[in-house]
Parts: sequence; structure tokens; C-alpha cells
Amino acid sequence: MSYNDFVKTGRRLIERMQGRGTWRMTAQRRVIAQALEGDHVHLTAEQIFQRARQHLPELSLATVYNTLNELVELGELQQMEIPGRPTRYDPNTEHRHDHLVCLRCGEIHDVFPRGKRQLPASQRFGHRIVGQETVFKGYCPRCGGPASSRRRA
Repeated sequence: MSYNDFVKTGRRLIERMQGRGTWRMTAQRRVIAQALEGDHVHLTAEQIFQRARQHLPELSLATVYNTLNELVELGELQQMEIPGRPTRYDPNTEHRHDHLVCLRCGEIHDVFPRGKRQLPASQRFGHRIVGQETVFKGYCPRCGGPASSRRRA
């Protein structure tokens, strides 16, 4: 699946939250969901808090963390742990994708590599596989990628 197909078919987080009949859409939850809108959004709790607070100044950081934890438990957000960096939250949970991370600045992109990566039964050690995460690591053009002026110098 290409990224364009992903954007066309994926429902926004706020639409998914509204579709949960048992989950009340409060003003706080709405601004948090709105803060997570956009392409390739992988924000920290602090970044989400800063964005959401522009629209709801009385919002607390504790409410942001509580809401993010609830959304992770519900499967509406994916938590991304990158060693040495704050936890990031990815609202793109409807279609399987991987991530590309810059090791210097921490920039993250959703990527859709071709082909299946499967773990052969002989290497599962009796585990029942329930998911898989792949993180491609490298350096973006600003930080030393192939198009970086640092490489040309």
C-alpha cells in the first residue's frame, strides 16, 4: 500500500473516537485528537499538550497522558519507543505500516515497504505471533543523509 492510498482510506482519529459509542467525546479528548491530525504525525505527549492547549488553555498535561494511555489501550494510537528519546504516539493504526527514523534529529515517517517479512516457524520458539514492528534507521538529508552538504564537503 502506498502512503497516498493509506491517507485516502484511513479514518481520522477523531472519527474513530466518535464511532466508539461507549467512549464520551469530551472537549479535552477532542482537542487531543485534533492535535494528532496531519501527515506523518508522531508527536510526544508534551508536543500534543502544547498543540491542544492552544485551543483549550485549561487542559492539563495529566489529562493528555491519561487520554493517550486510554487510546493506546483501545488500539487507537500506537506508542513508539525509540531509545534515548521521549515516547511518540502514532494515530495511524488502521493500516499496517513501518517507520523510518532519523538517528540524529528523531524525525519519523510512516513507510510502506514492499513484500512480507515473516518469522519462520522454526524461529518462533513456541511463541504465538500477534504483531510485528519494523523500524528503519538512518540519517535524514538535513542530518547527514546522501543529499547532505556535509557529505559533499
